[in-house]
Amino acid sequence: MNGHADAVTVVITGRIKPDKLDRARAALEAVIPVVIAKEPACHGIRVHASADDPCRLLIIEQWDSVEAFTGPHMQTPHQQAFFAQAQEFLDGAADFTFWRETFAAP
Repeated sequence: MNGHADAVTVVITGRIKPDKLDRARAALEAVIPVVIAKEPACHGIRVHASADDPCRLLIIEQWDSVEAFTGPHMQTPHQQAFFAQAQEFLDGAADFTFWRETFAAP
C-alpha cells in the first residue's frame, strides 16, 4: 500500500450465476488491467473464488481513498461498461465494504 492516511482496501463479495462463471471471469480479466493501467489511485486488485462454492467471488482492491473508488473510478467508461455486463452474470447485488489497515505482522 502507499502508506497514505486515507488508503483503503475495498472488499467486494458477490455471487455469480452458475452458468455465467466463464462470462464473469472474462469480464473481470478484461477490465482489471484497464483499471490498473488508467487509474493511478488503484494499487492492486485480486479476485478469489470460495473454496466451497466457485460461484461466490471475493474481490480485494487497494485504493488511495474511499472517494477515489466511489467517485472518479465509478464514473470511468470502462467501469460503466463493466457494470452493464455484470447485470448479465451477477446473481443478486454485490456487497461493497471499505477497510483501513490498522497493523501488519512483520
